[in-house]
Amino acid sequence: MNLNKRAEKYDPDSFASGVLGWAETLVMAVFVVILMFTFVFKIVVVVGSSMENTLFQDDRLIISNLCYDPSRGDIVVINSGVMNEVIVKRVIATAGETVRIDYNKCEVEIGGRVLDEPYIKERMVNTGSFSEVFYDAENDCYEYTVPFGYVFVMGDNRNHSTDSREIGLVSEDEILGRVVYRFYSDKAESGKVA
Repeated sequence: MNLNKRAEKYDPDSFASGVLGWAETLVMAVFVVILMFTFVFKIVVVVGSSMENTLFQDDRLIISNLCYDPSRGDIVVINSGVMNEVIVKRVIATAGETVRIDYNKCEVEIGGRVLDEPYIKERMVNTGSFSEVFYDAENDCYEYTVPFGYVFVMGDNRNHSTDSREIGLVSEDEILGRVVYRFYSDKAESGKVA
């Protein structure tokens, strides 16, 4: 042991400066997180079973609306003016596309091509609650054409979903954002949602 070594002297100014530096960093970090969750990300909670088996009641999701343009297959959160509530659905078709739903074959077609939909919970049935305006009696199916500025959405739990088949097309202005991450669930793993 070196007895000649002088004990370091406590400097209160240096300590206060260090604490202030850490406090400033912490405040800035909190400020950045608040900005991110105000303008870029939002947290939502799933209510209902319309998106099972992809999303479940009480799942906690992070959504983003930064530079977002709806694409087929996206799961979106919608502030529905028709339903007067916030809903979660999957985008099936976007502007300019034609959706054809054949309940006999349990198929959804976009532009004549059948969608591969491994995410749906069960075989679709026609509940009789869908608008007859879109019913094509000759082909025994429903057909919808999506105009500019709108999307056609459906729940993955098709037989228990109030979606574009009943409420009509959804304006892109009503979309709050795209689901990017599930951070809590009682029934599924956390992570990216597809």
